[in-house]
Amino acid sequence: MNRQTLGEALAQRLYAAEAAVDSALVAASVLAAELPAARSGAMLSAVTGQRAFEGAAGAVTALVQARAQLVRTHGVLAAVAQRLGLDDLAVGPVDKPEDDPPIGGGVTRRKPVELAPESC
Repeated sequence: MNRQTLGEALAQRLYAAEAAVDSALVAASVLAAELPAARSGAMLSAVTGQRAFEGAAGAVTALVQARAQLVRTHGVLAAVAQRLGLDDLAVGPVDKPEDDPPIGGGVTRRKPVELAPESC
């Protein structure tokens, strides 16, 4: 497997990991947001469920930290790809904060990549 193919595979895995953490963050946040209304709707005291509130909040915090680690990983891998001449690779939504106007989402590659045939 050549470097380009490896880079593409890693980019896809990274995007999948980022999307999975974002999805988990949404789910945990919704849970945390619904807990107070559920407690109130069940007419339970404010003390009841406090540990569940703290657990859900802790999960959200942990997911935010996990997301930050993936963002750092993304930056490191982008730098490695650039050093290896693979900086034309972009998988997943490619919008960056400096993109004005936004490029748009979807799985894309900035420019076509020609793969050299692998020798056996």
